[in-house]
Amino acid sequence: MASHSRHVLHQLRDLIARDPDRFARNIYTRLFAIDPDLRELFGAMMSQQREAFYHVIDHVLDVIPSPDGQAELVEFLAQLGRDHRKYGVQPEHYQAIFRALMGEFAVTLGDQWDDEAQRTVGQAMMLVTGVMRGAAQTASGPATWTARVVEKFRISRGLAVVRLVTDTPLRFNTGQYLEAQIPQWPKVWRNLSPAIPPNPHGELEFHVRAVPGGTVSPTIVGQTQPGDVWTFGQSHGTLHIDGDREVLMVAGGTGLAPLRALLIEMSALATSPPTHVYYGARYPGELYDLPVLRQIAATNPWLTITAVSEEQTDPWWLDDPVRPAELGIDHRIGRLVDVVGAAGSWDDRQTLITGSPMMVENTRRGLIIAGVRASLIQHDPMF
Repeated sequence: MASHSRHVLHQLRDLIARDPDRFARNIYTRLFAIDPDLRELFGAMMSQQREAFYHVIDHVLDVIPSPDGQAELVEFLAQLGRDHRKYGVQPEHYQAIFRALMGEFAVTLGDQWDDEAQRTVGQAMMLVTGVMRGAAQTASGPATWTARVVEKFRISRGLAVVRLVTDTPLRFNTGQYLEAQIPQWPKVWRNLSPAIPPNPHGELEFHVRAVPGGTVSPTIVGQTQPGDVWTFGQSHGTLHIDGDREVLMVAGGTGLAPLRALLIEMSALATSPPTHVYYGARYPGELYDLPVLRQIAATNPWLTITAVSEEQTDPWWLDDPVRPAELGIDHRIGRLVDVVGAAGSWDDRQTLITGSPMMVENTRRGLIIAGVRASLIQHDPMF
């Protein structure tokens, strides 16, 4: 791509980054003005939708002018097109999306929106909408699946385990996460990681912590009950075990779920690589799944478990706390990233990190500083 074209797309990216939420709001305002019927496809609360949309556009404007990453971008856009089927987006809607994007980009660039800028940005957005539309039209299988809640129990006041069964087993790989919609929040989608591998019985298990100020997660913890029907969209994520080197797993809180699923799958294999799991939380009693990890480790000598908590003791309000010492599990005090970094050299390990975006980023940065090769670190997207 010519240097001027690269400059226009990167300049546009920088301008949008000054106020991402305003940009996303304006795009959706334009889109719904062009085709008012599209408003019915989305939920009343669109803050997370706008944030995700901004990250997509930011990624596109960053990669298209670059010499590398084109094939990955096309696959990313194709997956996005397949994902949007869950909203009910139809092929003809992509023209409205193109018009909304171009209209807002013109306003963003102002006086610099000349013929060449319009041509460059137009080609980029034609790629985006064209790949998404084509992938949606050629996608196989249904856009969504449903599953019925068969069991739900509270582990603590802010944490629940939910088990469901589908009529038709969902297609996903162990370690991936699923787009989920609950009946109390129609048209609102959240990503949830199954805590068990896919199986022919269509069984699913999720560990959900109520996020303060959140919408869906507090509802799941507080209101979900057997009989509720959840809807699932596409699967995402690339967490996996290569099998050709030792493994380091670092999990914070309910971020353990996808790693737990991988460990269960590994325990069914004839051989698995030596694996060390660091499982952390603020309080030791919040390490709710330590009994399951101990059970897996008891019959799989390749697995080592270390519990990590920032505090030495539990608060009074923590119900039925887990006690690592009583389970015979090594327990360290400190921040998860500090404990892992001080434990030794991990530079030759395949490393998987799961947890909140901040926890993942801090741990990733700390391990790289400690000598772990970035190419050996896996984690899901942090947005």
